[in-house]
Amino acid sequence: MSSALALLADWLPHQRWFTVTGRPPRLRLLADVPIEHAAADDDARVRLLIVADDAAPRPLVYQIPLVERAAASLPRPAAVIGSIDDRVLIDGPHDAAFATALLRAVAPAVADDAPAEVLRGEQSNTSIIFRPPGGTPIICKVFRQVSEGLNPDIELQSALARAGSRHVPVVVGALEGTWEDPADAGARAGGSLAFAQEFFPGVQDAWRAALGAAQADEEFGAPAEALGRATAEVHRDLARLFPAPVAGAAARTAITAAWERRLSIAVAEVPGLLPHQAAIRARYADGAAAEWPELQRIHGDYHLGQVLQVPGRGWVLLDFEGEPMRPIAERRAPDLALRDVAGMLRSFDYVAGSVAQEHPGADAREWAAAARAGFLRGYSRARGIEPIGPLLDALELDKAVYEAIYESRHRPGWLPIPLAAIDRLVTR
Repeated sequence: MSSALALLADWLPHQRWFTVTGRPPRLRLLADVPIEHAAADDDARVRLLIVADDAAPRPLVYQIPLVERAAASLPRPAAVIGSIDDRVLIDGPHDAAFATALLRAVAPAVADDAPAEVLRGEQSNTSIIFRPPGGTPIICKVFRQVSEGLNPDIELQSALARAGSRHVPVVVGALEGTWEDPADAGARAGGSLAFAQEFFPGVQDAWRAALGAAQADEEFGAPAEALGRATAEVHRDLARLFPAPVAGAAARTAITAAWERRLSIAVAEVPGLLPHQAAIRARYADGAAAEWPELQRIHGDYHLGQVLQVPGRGWVLLDFEGEPMRPIAERRAPDLALRDVAGMLRSFDYVAGSVAQEHPGADAREWAAAARAGFLRGYSRARGIEPIGPLLDALELDKAVYEAIYESRHRPGWLPIPLAAIDRLVTR
């Protein structure tokens, strides 16, 4: 196993879902579980590894499905991790043996011969699309970084689907697992490993729809208003299905402390924020002093890419995991529904920024302002509240600060988008 961990330590930093710590991974095995697979594929040995990376300030736990094959029988294409003697280690989602085992685990009623395809472009997880002959396509998300407890993506979407919401996909199944507690060698931890739901082939997400409209200078106020209504209906259902506590002193302190924590990180990493420190903190103080609504469960990482435009069904929301950079306990806690509203407002701003990036000289700021107004109008009418004021401003500013951290680390060319928004929010 030490040889396999050494290969993984070289391979992991090149994966999009790996959390960069600035240091080489120091991997420790927490679980090695053999998995049954298709009997006809005698060459493949399928295993599920759970490993801890101790290079981070706190151990980060990753799920790595492995398929081990003889080099001579290696299928193409395959995501090869490396070789040990005459055996090759393959990243499981890219191999049919693991895909078959996964489908059996999360959807036992679906035929084993459903063709599988790994979805491209995903960052924090790996998703596999199954297309059963004559059946409804399924998408199964394999969580790469795992945490103890039920993943909020499974928890919230399952509750909404059971309640009859038309704004989430039909849930197919989930896979749970256990591993050694990374902080206590004598204890066990357990949590979510995979989540399957209906897949909508050929459907456009809201980001593509909005970006196409902005590039063509087409009005998007009506679709944005419908999206605002859908968002309000999901928030209303979540407030009914889960506890909605009063925002007491402890909760306010925790939320505002998170604003300050992100700002401290951002100022240290993004020099362009230094002139705005005092103004940002003043906006945060205004938001903290405002009247707060009850807290509730929310989406947590809400933007146009998390919504699909499904014909005959309207807007459908996906990926209720919350922001990947936030601790899992923070993502599970009741929060302000206005955080989702702020996230979507920032997303419309990103459309305008993307248009300017791709077409120098183009200006879609008025388009974004109209879309933002439409979204707020739809939300307000469906929820019966006016989502404006210093609290929403503080939350939008906090989101822009979060974006500044992300862009400085991963996409420096996009950093001007959140910086321009921060400048606007603190000076208007």
